[in-house]
Amino acid sequence: MRHRKSGNRLSRTTPHRQAMIRNMVTSLLQHERIVTTVAKAKEVRKVADKMITLGKRGDLHARRQALAVVRDKKVVAKLFDTLSQEYKERAGGYTRIIRTGQRVGDAASMAILEMVNYQEKEDQASEAAAAE
Repeated sequence: MRHRKSGNRLSRTTPHRQAMIRNMVTSLLQHERIVTTVAKAKEVRKVADKMITLGKRGDLHARRQALAVVRDKKVVAKLFDTLSQEYKERAGGYTRIIRTGQRVGDAASMAILEMVNYQEKEDQASEAAAAE
């Protein structure tokens, strides 16, 4: 019986699924936007929101807990320095899922998983040019 076992197994073994989710969370925190399937996006969102909550806590234990999931020290530094300040006033819901349609090869439902404060690089470049 699978009573009270939450989460989608995504047709993968446990170590494969954990590694995939860790890699996707790392990519999301690094690039602030990834394209994936809807099912994977829903699973990654759970872990990513927990990582941002750890970043907002900011203590040493929270940093070590984040390093247990996100193995890249530069991404963890970005999480605790930059992202935690961006979402300091927000009480949750740090990511959004935008459905983009079907994938050509197998008709899987695709989505964009992005941080709520995400801005395109062109927008950031135009803001920098306008500031000068």
